This record gives sequence, structure tokens and C-alpha cells, in this order.
Amino acid sequence: MNTGTLFQLCRAGYIALLLLLSGWFIGQGLSGEYSLLFSLLWILPLLLPLKGVIQGNPYTYAWGGFILCLYLLHSLTLLYVADGAFLFALIETLLLLALLTGFSFYARLRGKELGLGLKKRK
Repeated sequence: MNTGTLFQLCRAGYIALLLLLSGWFIGQGLSGEYSLLFSLLWILPLLLPLKGVIQGNPYTYAWGGFILCLYLLHSLTLLYVADGAFLFALIETLLLLALLTGFSFYARLRGKELGLGLKKRK
């Protein structure tokens, strides 16, 4: 798979995750299960790498995976605990696992194309 295709897939998956989680947390905030401020704070970390993900910056894809791990913990907890939200948690988990894999591969492949990386000591 080339980096152009991987970039398009990762970007589309990231936008899908952002929309899915925004809808979920804002819906939880509006229903009164969570406060609206708490719900908005859950979305905020996902917005941090947005510019770099849209632009295709491999450095952003590398550190963006760490932010996705926070949401993976949420999805796995929700998958284990929640009865009514099983389908949502399953979709969230599968999407996050695909994004974590895609982000890592894209950062590695695009970094090699651009000649980025750690310099080896002599």
C-alpha cells in the first residue's frame, strides 16, 4: 500500500472517529447523563492533531497515536461495562484499532520517503 492511499484512509477514519465521538459525547451531555462541559472536554484532545492529520504531517501521525490510546481505553471500558452501548463501543474499538495501525504505518512510510528519522551515531 502506498502512502497516498494510506493517508486518505487514515484521514477519512480520523474524521469519522471525530464525528462519531462528537455525536456520542454531545448526545450524552444533552441528555443529562454527563454535564455538557465534561462532554466537550472529552472531545478536546481529539482536536489537537486535527491540522497535522489533515495536512499529512508524519510527525503528527506519530504522536497522534498516543492520543488515540486514551479513546481506546474508553472504548474497551465501554465495551466491557455498558449493555446498551455495545454496538457503539464495538464500532469505536474497531475504528480506533484500525487508526492506530494506520497512523503508525503512515508515519513510518512517509517519514522514510521524506528522509526523516533518528540519526545513527557513528
